[in-house]
Amino acid sequence: MANNTVLVDGGQLTIEDICHIAKQAKSLKLDDTAFFKARINKGAEFINTLLREEGFVYGVTTGYGDSCTVSIPMEHVADLSRHLYTFHGCGLGAHFDPAQTRAIMAVRINSLAQGFSGVRYTLLERISGLLDHDILPLIPQEGSVGASGDLTPLSYLAAVLAGEREVCYQGQVRSAASVFKALCITPLTLNPKEGLAIMNGTAVMTALACLAHQRAAYLAQLNTRITSLVSIALQGNAGHFDERLFGVKPHAGQIKVAGRIRGDLPVAALTGRNDTRLQDRYSLRCAPHIIGVLEDALPWFRQFIENELNSANDNPIIDAENGRVLHGGHFYGGHIAFAMDSMKTAVANLADLMDRQLAQLVDPKFNQGLPANLSGAKAEHAMLNHGFKAVQIAVSAWTAEALKLTMPASVFSRSTECHNQDKVSMGTIAARDCIRVLELTEQVAAATLIAAVQAVELRGAGQPLVLGANVSLTLSQVREHVPFLESDRALEQPLRLCLGLIRDEYWSLYE
Repeated sequence: MANNTVLVDGGQLTIEDICHIAKQAKSLKLDDTAFFKARINKGAEFINTLLREEGFVYGVTTGYGDSCTVSIPMEHVADLSRHLYTFHGCGLGAHFDPAQTRAIMAVRINSLAQGFSGVRYTLLERISGLLDHDILPLIPQEGSVGASGDLTPLSYLAAVLAGEREVCYQGQVRSAASVFKALCITPLTLNPKEGLAIMNGTAVMTALACLAHQRAAYLAQLNTRITSLVSIALQGNAGHFDERLFGVKPHAGQIKVAGRIRGDLPVAALTGRNDTRLQDRYSLRCAPHIIGVLEDALPWFRQFIENELNSANDNPIIDAENGRVLHGGHFYGGHIAFAMDSMKTAVANLADLMDRQLAQLVDPKFNQGLPANLSGAKAEHAMLNHGFKAVQIAVSAWTAEALKLTMPASVFSRSTECHNQDKVSMGTIAARDCIRVLELTEQVAAATLIAAVQAVELRGAGQPLVLGANVSLTLSQVREHVPFLESDRALEQPLRLCLGLIRDEYWSLYE
């Protein structure tokens, strides 16, 4: 398979595959072999056989959830999918952005490609076609309790396939019907079970989790580089990152972080003694232990997320090979909920760490002789300039908001749907919370990075510092976009620019 495509054939996809599709770095390629088509179509054919022979299949000849005891006459079976996506069209809140929407579509098609959902190959083709044309359903973020899956948000994908509701196409919000007409796309009439198969799963929360994992991994590296800059600026004790020290508490993640910091620090700092600074404050001394928690958690977050990504997670499961319909609860997003609740806590701790590091940098009581608020103003104008004073206040606000959102969403289960869905995962809310914590923490990182670069330059103003290649590269990359702050100026635009670069993973960090 070419490097610019991701093949969906019922095999294993990775977090990176979904992120590439979301960001249009790669396109999704649906397997079009006769074998794969036949394997997918076999489930739909089995549903048709059951209807002919037994006349009973949950969600096909019955209502949904608590309404499963309501029988649907055969002459109305064809209308049931349309009613399902129609009455679930009640989402509110902001809409998922284009990258998130592409991720949602890619995750859903991969689940259907496992071959246990009782849908036609044509349905997978149509979702793939939407991605090819970048026709993106306009999906509200709010309205899912994470079981029976992401019903309400995924109803917007089902409706768009049928030519209904709105899409984002070429940067404009338009009706799906008008876009389909312009592109000569025929709306799809969903077969029995297909509406349920699209909607009754964990695609939204899992897609957000894939995107969150990649952002969290990058933030862990960026926070590590920022810690190195802060240690240099504050003339910190490099002994806090000694390899022998971390050998006696061998958490792999914190060992990795300490090693990265050692690689960043000047050789003189690593080989000399710092008897005047036996113990730095915890936001420097314990940085590997704080960032290391996230580093150590990322592999098991990946396990949870990729298991969900490569699963059949609707209900019922159609085992056409053995002629069985299996009723269960695979739509329950408990693993994603737990991963996202855990990840947002680890990420918010990075925000808190950087907030404390910045507080040290700007405070003349603690910054080892640097100017108050890291002001770069010349002496005759020093009294007028306030440097990063307001930035530190803003960072404190963003950090507080991130910390506030760490309350686990998964413990707020509600009983819904006439107590049929009496224990739900809240996985989508947990994932949305995690994305918001990531956004806020990236804002903290943007501000702290700019301030830390300023602090290192101020430290070297009298006697130039001998810096390693990695740290020197970060300094030069930041200065390409954000000039040294001498006189007070509004920093919103530099912060927004730096934030965008963080989200694009622009800064060169670690292998």
